[in-house]
Amino acid sequence: MTPATEPPRSATGAGLPADFVWGAATAAFQIEGAAREGGRTDSIWDTFCRVPGAVRDGDTGDVACDHYHRWRQDVALMADLGLAAYRFSVSWARVVPAPGVVNAEGLAFYSDLVDGLLARGIEPWITLYHWDMPQWLEDRGGWADRGVVAEFEAYTRAVHAALGDRVRHWLTLNEPWCSAFLGYAAGEHAPGRQDPQAAVDAAHHLLLSHAAATRALRELDPDAMVGLTLNLTLADPADPQDPADVQAAALHQALVNDAFLHPVLHGGYPPEVLDAWASAAGVPHVADGDLAAISAPIDVLGVNYYHGALVSAAEPAPDRVLPRPPAPPRPTGNPMLGSQGHVVRRDLPRTTMEWEVQPDGLRRLLVHLQAEHTGPAGVPVVITENGAAYDDVVAADGTVHDPERTAYLLAHVRAVQEARAQGADVRGYFVWSLLDNFEWAHGYAQRFGIVHVDYPTQTRTPKSSARAFADVIRTGHVRDTSSVQA
Repeated sequence: MTPATEPPRSATGAGLPADFVWGAATAAFQIEGAAREGGRTDSIWDTFCRVPGAVRDGDTGDVACDHYHRWRQDVALMADLGLAAYRFSVSWARVVPAPGVVNAEGLAFYSDLVDGLLARGIEPWITLYHWDMPQWLEDRGGWADRGVVAEFEAYTRAVHAALGDRVRHWLTLNEPWCSAFLGYAAGEHAPGRQDPQAAVDAAHHLLLSHAAATRALRELDPDAMVGLTLNLTLADPADPQDPADVQAAALHQALVNDAFLHPVLHGGYPPEVLDAWASAAGVPHVADGDLAAISAPIDVLGVNYYHGALVSAAEPAPDRVLPRPPAPPRPTGNPMLGSQGHVVRRDLPRTTMEWEVQPDGLRRLLVHLQAEHTGPAGVPVVITENGAAYDDVVAADGTVHDPERTAYLLAHVRAVQEARAQGADVRGYFVWSLLDNFEWAHGYAQRFGIVHVDYPTQTRTPKSSARAFADVIRTGHVRDTSSVQA
């Protein structure tokens, strides 16, 4: 980053530098509600929520956390916790509710939010796309149709026209792997399609849309900080001495990480990824100039990390099958197109999402990125999501004590510190999430927030994890994390 685009300064924490960014993250569909207010029309998730069996308990995002009406209260919570930055997404369906229509009322909501954040000394970090494509655009083919690229660029320009005078930090996409492969191959996420070729095409068009948005933002504000956020993992072979396990783990990691890291940072798709996609579907149509556009320089890579994976080439024994949380009854497919392995269980604690708690995986991932990807490209990293779902209980006195989540967060902050000590250029950490919220196909059954939300009353209660996180920001001290296995 140039001095003009460095992240804002914040309090020193966990042995990290004074300009390390401490923040929290949310997403529009998961918290805003007001699904039919302010000129907003349906997104693909509104439509998907109405599909029988698609979302647990038939939950919807119609109200969610009612952030649309309660954002002032939520900004006050952020300020109380000492956050220096807030990463939130803009609802595409709220801004462009119909073809060619830019909704001034929808943009006014985000403009007021930005002003409210800045008044509290909190820097806005905007994610342009966090999974809520307008339904009218999906009706035209969605991410599987190349025409989406021009629509995303036009949307980006509309958002920048309204907010670009105050917003310096822009992330084009959140987790394009999930949008493409959970949305178009597995059908587990909206739009719920199970078409492997559409998924591969969607992956490429997502990257092209990132390129178009990046180009537009550079044109509109050369000093803006622009990047994207990827969900990344670290895959280990079940038996490091077994070549089949080693190969299966390497391919697993390539399909999740390198399918997006390589085009953005290295200028092309890895051959093993293209071969895997071809074995299950086909390869994307890459036109002349596509890869050059996709690999245009970025200022920051957002990393979302939740867990690693232990991968075996062989079918796991029953006692090594990794459990899944209760899921909606709608049948879904396999998002790992062309994979040669199985994720197996190991002796690690797990969250209620049945995700393994492996903070050392974050350290190793960051060191790997620095050595192989971001370091050679000269791109710093910000942890744009990291968090855990647990079953929280509101005590008789109204407090919410969540020791497991507290230990999880402190252990992962420590892992960031250790990675930096090993040379990883990590500039910030955003906890996922500020609020309990709509957890996609799991509805409201999974709670990730450091602030508890009582959905019937919309009462917000900071959990003990929120206070522990605030202490790290304020004091620079991380309490003992030995209760969390690495």
